[in-house]
Amino acid sequence: MEEQTTLQRLSERVTEILQQHDSMREEMKALRIETVTLRSESEAKDAEIDRLTEENGMKDMEIEDIVSKIESILG
Repeated sequence: MEEQTTLQRLSERVTEILQQHDSMREEMKALRIETVTLRSESEAKDAEIDRLTEENGMKDMEIEDIVSKIESILG
């Protein structure tokens, strides 16, 4: 009788471990998907930052050009 109880406990424990394993695999899958999504978003934001930085540089050049023209007119 004791042997069956031990065997039952072992079986229950193995079942619990397998359930935990499946749960962790699902969580890992979700985390991988989230990681891919976050990396993609990060790359898009980096591209936007680069574009805006370039745009700012162009505007700075335009401002400098306007200031130069004003200075040349004022003399």
